[in-house]
Amino acid sequence: MSRRALAVGAGVLVAVIGIAVAAGWYFGLLFTSPSVPRGEPVTVPSGAVTTVAERLEAPWGFAFLPDGSALVTERDTARILSVAADGTVRQVQRVAEADPGGEGGLLGIAVSPTYATDSWVYVYYTAADDNRIARFKLGETPQPIFTGIPKAGNHNGGRIAFGPDGLLYVGTGDAAVRDGAQNREFLGGKILRLTPDGQPAPGNPFGSSPVYSYGHRNVQGLAWDSRGRLFAAEFGQNRYDELNLIEPGGNYGWPTVEGTGDEKGFLNPVATWSTSDASPSGIAILNDQVYVACLRGTKLYRVATDGSGAQALFDGEYGRLRHVGVAPDGSLWILTSNRDGRGSPDETDDRILRLDPSRL
Repeated sequence: MSRRALAVGAGVLVAVIGIAVAAGWYFGLLFTSPSVPRGEPVTVPSGAVTTVAERLEAPWGFAFLPDGSALVTERDTARILSVAADGTVRQVQRVAEADPGGEGGLLGIAVSPTYATDSWVYVYYTAADDNRIARFKLGETPQPIFTGIPKAGNHNGGRIAFGPDGLLYVGTGDAAVRDGAQNREFLGGKILRLTPDGQPAPGNPFGSSPVYSYGHRNVQGLAWDSRGRLFAAEFGQNRYDELNLIEPGGNYGWPTVEGTGDEKGFLNPVATWSTSDASPSGIAILNDQVYVACLRGTKLYRVATDGSGAQALFDGEYGRLRHVGVAPDGSLWILTSNRDGRGSPDETDDRILRLDPSRL
């Protein structure tokens, strides 16, 4: 063999070794173990879970009224349904301005904490040009009170909830504009805090800005523990989904950091999952245990607020899970999401399940 052939062969070998080393380094990062493994499986006793309603169309969010019934949104039909505790379902509203498509449509819903006196209902939805929040009284036309949240085919966020302070918190997605999550002038990739009439809340960390925290990829879960601390669930990209303890003005790293990192100025999550094992959407906190509804992971996680003691419920039993919330009677209501274009629905999907956590 000539010296030239030997030199070329050696060069190719070095290149192959270099690629292998680089690939090993990359995939080592990609598959570094998350803080939460698959979770200890929990056998749910017979009778602890019942079906409240079925044959819904991609339900996305719900909020309870003082009479114990729930208002439930359907993403793709833009309908708001009333679901009574006995399972009676009826349509009470349709948000005509909603423009469903991809992951957008009629998304989150919240009821005013003073509903008994003001009757306000709030919805987050994708319109023709943006994502927005409107409020209305049942039977009346929703009136937008906050607009300009960026929209896209995915990463639209959409969860809204009133906090213990009576203010409205909003989880938004980066609308596939990755760097926008770090730009506080861009409303995507944020948690916003608003007054009930849609203005930036007094005391927000950045003056007159509605931004409460930033550096998020796609927030679809918001809940508070017994100490009044806000937790948020966030979709990762390829490596880690996150459960974050939210601090006012906190920067949660996206897109510079996904999951836990050592970058100065970024806050680390309290728990991380593999994206194939979770894809967390709605969350609920009951007795300081966080319940996380998982789409791709097709399970309901239960984990302590410090990220310890993870357990997995319903692993694959009901398919994709979109949201979980605490009902007035202390049970957990859970939405399946098998008719969202990514699931494998059966004839009874989608469902609202009721879980009695005292039976676990």
